[in-house]
Amino acid sequence: MKDFTEGNEARLILQFSIPLVLGNIFQNLYNIVDSVIVGNFLGKEALGAVGASFPIIFTLISMVIGIGSGASTVISQFFGAKQVDQVRRTIDTIFTFFLFASILVTLIGILCSKSIFLLLQLPDEMLPEAVTYLNIYLTGMFFFFGFAGISSILRGMGDAKTPLWFMILSTVVNIFFDLLFVVVFKWGIEGVAFATVVAQAIAFFSATWYLNKKHPVINLSFRKYIFDREIFKSCVKIGLPTGFQQSFIAFGMMAIMGIVNTFGTNAVAAYTAAMRVDSFAKMPALTFSSALSSFVGQNLGAFQEKRARKGLKITIGFSLAYAVFISIIIIVFGKYIIQIFTPDQHVIAIGQDYLVIVSSFYLLLSIMFSLTGFLRGAGATFIPMLTTLLSLYLVRIPLAFWLSGKIGVNGIWWAEPAGWFIGMVILIVYYFTGRWKGRVVVKSPKK
Repeated sequence: MKDFTEGNEARLILQFSIPLVLGNIFQNLYNIVDSVIVGNFLGKEALGAVGASFPIIFTLISMVIGIGSGASTVISQFFGAKQVDQVRRTIDTIFTFFLFASILVTLIGILCSKSIFLLLQLPDEMLPEAVTYLNIYLTGMFFFFGFAGISSILRGMGDAKTPLWFMILSTVVNIFFDLLFVVVFKWGIEGVAFATVVAQAIAFFSATWYLNKKHPVINLSFRKYIFDREIFKSCVKIGLPTGFQQSFIAFGMMAIMGIVNTFGTNAVAAYTAAMRVDSFAKMPALTFSSALSSFVGQNLGAFQEKRARKGLKITIGFSLAYAVFISIIIIVFGKYIIQIFTPDQHVIAIGQDYLVIVSSFYLLLSIMFSLTGFLRGAGATFIPMLTTLLSLYLVRIPLAFWLSGKIGVNGIWWAEPAGWFIGMVILIVYYFTGRWKGRVVVKSPKK
């Protein structure tokens, strides 16, 4: 556990971010390894089927993860205020919620999967494999939410290292079973999905066992959980706007996927491969944002606003430096990176165009992520949600639809940075108004 209320701000944020970055690298390797194995051993149709599943998965989990982020903010504020009993009650409360949410998400997803793919106009040659992959993947939702919950709780208390080790374990297991099920056993796309479920289960059970034995605060046991309604209301109040924001992103992703689907199998496969690279490239900026949320939550909980503001400036600096570096790498080597996923030249060409266009504007995204992280740590999550609505639904989706009709599939790619620009401007204006102040759950001490 790390106390962010004392010490050098830059060093604390960087030290906390590095394990998060490494953890997210290994988490992204789930998707990357799946896609590389699928694209090279099962073909571009299967690659597109896996990619088409992720907007649906994201839609199903987004609200739950959003409320979980609210719990992380509540935990960081209670921890910053040294209220350990409240930290424990928050952990019990949110984990009970995760258990029931996982059951609901699994049932809804399996019952509706085929209908959703048909609604999104997925090419017919991809439909059977997409439905199979998604249904198997959804059976592991309990393990996914459980491990995500543990990670969120620990990060709220400033511990980013423990989730990293279990993420590394899970990724190694996933790669092993991917190769075993697909390459050796020839199970096809079913093997890819089963490998992910097994890896998530091992990560969850291993983390639960370890924390119950070693951690001074966390004790995960459903037999003696306490569900605190007031704390849950605080988690929902802070996390629900983020949940809506994630849901709007997810629905937007499905809408974009629907537009991409109209351009056929090559475009879907290229989008899948390029998105894996794009998500991997964006991840450090998103991680800095997550670290900043914990930093800001603790410092505002300890009534150190000046220190929280300084953390924002430092995070923007880190993110911009990284954005310049990764943009150059992707623009120069984008074609060769896409070749890792598939030998098909048509798919490679489309994927390369996506990477060059989108990566050229990572600077905008870095500023937007940093401001979002600050506001979430402050508990002011409504404006980031509203910003997502405006930039996605009033800019990106309409522009993608219109431009794709004018200049083809590249029009979809150009719409993405246009949305980032609008989102960045809105968040900058809101931050300088200062209306985010006074949103922490910890009450100001009497003078």
